[in-house]
Amino acid sequence: MTRVEVAIVGAGFAGLGMAIALRRDGREDFVLVERGASVGGTWRDNTYPGVACDVPSHLYGLAGHPNPDWSGTYARGHEIHAYLESIVDAEELRDRLRLRTAMRWAHWDAADQVWRIGTGTPGAAASLAGTGDDVIVADVLVLACGRLTEPSIPLITGLESFSGPLFHSARWDHSADLGGARVGIVGTGASAIQILPELARTAAHVTLFQRTPAWIVPRGGDSYSDADRARFATTPQALEALRADLYAEGEARFASRAGDSDAAAEAESVARAHLERQVPDPELRAVLTPDYAFGCKRVLLSDDFYPAVTSDAVTLVRGALTAVDGSTLVASDGSRHEADALVFATGFASTRQPYAELISGEGGVTLAEHWSQGMTSFASTVVSGFPNMFVLNGPNASLGHSSSVLMIEEQAAYATRVLAGRGGDVLRVHPEAEHAYTQEIARAAASTRWMTGGCRNWYVDERSGRLTLLWPGTVAAFRERLARADGSEFLPAGGAEKTPTPAEGVPRGAS
Repeated sequence: MTRVEVAIVGAGFAGLGMAIALRRDGREDFVLVERGASVGGTWRDNTYPGVACDVPSHLYGLAGHPNPDWSGTYARGHEIHAYLESIVDAEELRDRLRLRTAMRWAHWDAADQVWRIGTGTPGAAASLAGTGDDVIVADVLVLACGRLTEPSIPLITGLESFSGPLFHSARWDHSADLGGARVGIVGTGASAIQILPELARTAAHVTLFQRTPAWIVPRGGDSYSDADRARFATTPQALEALRADLYAEGEARFASRAGDSDAAAEAESVARAHLERQVPDPELRAVLTPDYAFGCKRVLLSDDFYPAVTSDAVTLVRGALTAVDGSTLVASDGSRHEADALVFATGFASTRQPYAELISGEGGVTLAEHWSQGMTSFASTVVSGFPNMFVLNGPNASLGHSSSVLMIEEQAAYATRVLAGRGGDVLRVHPEAEHAYTQEIARAAASTRWMTGGCRNWYVDERSGRLTLLWPGTVAAFRERLARADGSEFLPAGGAEKTPTPAEGVPRGAS
């Protein structure tokens, strides 16, 4: 059994950001639990051809760790993974890391007022008793598990009959030789538009199944020269100025994503011009044109997706993959296509976080049960019924216009501030504070394109119809909102009996 003050689950941007915040505050009694073989989260798991970030590299990093060596405007996946590894070394976090260690369960021990986190074989007697060597006992639990970790593969009739390589984009099978093969790709989202151009260059043919087209704007961006990188390394203020400019550009982009009519119209015209410039065939252009408002779904960045689609190497199928019959892929429009390999670029379980099933709070209520009508929180970070627990990059903590790393750092700062002021007391979120915050989010989201744009997106929980993934505002507004949290969101010390269980009526979001 290991005893620590803080147990952090996950070692991607969020987990490392939290560890750094704790250390800056003089807190050294923590451990980082990571199920993978290395740190990196998304950027460890996603290794598909063409994987890269669509947020400018000098904004997609921790503020305290500027990186002068990014290769270009948009960093490749392996660069970001290496960057996170370098942070571990710079912060001397190796001895705090427990790699290849999965959280199997975590429950709040009301008698001892601690979290017990099991990392061993499920069902082992010592683990269940909370006393084994594979149990971590912590005053505080920080969930930094990521929101895009568990691949989502649709249920498709006959999928088991496909005999060729079959995998999700986030679990890329590098042993599969797709050169000269007929490859099917399911999905046209953020991963697919990076994968398609790469496969189109090497595969015999690619069949792309498009259920819903996306709004796509030019990616642009340049490679940084050796001189650029040298200047960034020797002139920190140049790097700071660039980051400030990128931050301002991102904040300005919020208007077009959220529903400002003029800003959205201007951004949509850019997307339409990009489509018209790269797809001369009006019929194909119509198939690639969304029928929902700009910003309703994630806006994508690409300069080579449309050229790939228009090439002879690609067949665009207007419809979802509905059935598989051996090597034959059947689309919703009835068309049939032969394939040797099949790639699912179909996203992740986003609104229903898999880790929620593993967490039991007061009264044995699981986080999944508490979130049965969609994720809720206060300050996008703390949850009623789950004492001394913080969730990073969870409810309403993502962005549709800028770098989510900025949000993670604000959450880590809030959590550290709260811990510094708790004085050994148990932190229990007042249910009404969570309810009020959820209502606040609902009001702010009501007029956004994510709610009114006429599409189905992964930001909105289908069970309640609430926006549960995105923060419906700017980064500055989030920072200001967390700064206004004065501690009144928590029940007075000894107020455990005042926290009703969900069955007794804990509010679950907007009415």
